[in-house]
Amino acid sequence: MDIEAKLSKMDLVLPAPMRAPPGFRINWRQIRVIGNRAAARSAALAILADLKREIGDLDRLISWTRVFGMVNAAPGFVALAPVIDGFTELMIDLFGEEAALCPRAVAGMAELALNSPVILEGEVEIRDAC
Repeated sequence: MDIEAKLSKMDLVLPAPMRAPPGFRINWRQIRVIGNRAAARSAALAILADLKREIGDLDRLISWTRVFGMVNAAPGFVALAPVIDGFTELMIDLFGEEAALCPRAVAGMAELALNSPVILEGEVEIRDAC
């Protein structure tokens, strides 16, 4: 499948690890692999970069099993799902519909950590390392 070649062909680059602002302590992990599971376009690239650092090869990803998107939204803004579609569409482009389409929930939030526009949480099924 060679996900990284597909990213390159799409002129997309995986970002460097997240850096917190001075004085902000990161006391969580972006990714946790448990057995064969792990935890919107720019956010999708960050997730893929974290996955690559954790599992070594994005081609080990078999499928997305669940995605939850939080959107920093003003009261009355109801077009939340199309915001998260940026994530889903990229995953379809990279992994195909069978692997990318999964149960998904989206919620609007009054505020998100670090003033993020979008926060995504997901689970993936991964194959064992060779």
